[in-house]
Amino acid sequence: MTRQGRTALVTGAGRNIGRAVALGLAQDGFDVVVNGSSDRAAAEAVAEAARGLGVQAMVAMGDVGRPEECARIAQEAIGRFGAVDVLVNNAALRPAKPFLEMTEEEWRQVMSVDLDAAVWLARACLPGMVGRGWGRIVNFTGMNAIHGYAGRAPVSVAKHGVWGLTKALAKEFGPKGITVNAISPGPIAADEEDADAAAAKYRQAIVQRVPVGRQGTPEEVATVARMLVSPGGAYVNGQMLQVNGGAET
Repeated sequence: MTRQGRTALVTGAGRNIGRAVALGLAQDGFDVVVNGSSDRAAAEAVAEAARGLGVQAMVAMGDVGRPEECARIAQEAIGRFGAVDVLVNNAALRPAKPFLEMTEEEWRQVMSVDLDAAVWLARACLPGMVGRGWGRIVNFTGMNAIHGYAGRAPVSVAKHGVWGLTKALAKEFGPKGITVNAISPGPIAADEEDADAAAAKYRQAIVQRVPVGRQGTPEEVATVARMLVSPGGAYVNGQMLQVNGGAET
């Protein structure tokens, strides 16, 4: 590990892909800001594991679905480390519900976490990136951004929006030394506590479309995020990299 002198903010980092990304970046020498919305113990455990890898880490709890919380989380990170050099927008909601049964509140909640959070956090972190002439933003889309799935209309709409945001910001901020990319995971194995029956059934149905015949791991997704923020990833901009075992797109 080489000390980067740079800081990465990862949302939804208490478990699964977010945890793997946060710890992978810590292995690469980034100080990390671990965001979670409710489970502080899980976020603190990730931060402690990151410190064990020789970097500094802090927890910034908050609901990224609220713009004021996004601003506060970013300011806490900047206040502690002086900068947010890498922003990983991982936090997301993925409810399953028939379109005609969905309430306006349920629609807005998914939009706020899955799409709006990426907007508000980018707005909070980009000025510093522009000032330093370097920055990396990694957004998460997913197969919902490529396929329309019955019962998941708000997730599909939000993730399509994230893909559009990624392309627009890549063009606007690429000349300023900032790259913006997206990762689209396929079915990824979740922590045991997250593997409820409905979610497991949903993932298993998708696995049948994966040529390699299995779910991916959070670490396999994190490897791509680490590449995108590394020196070797500096010429990758405005792309959506699919980590899905070859599932049809």
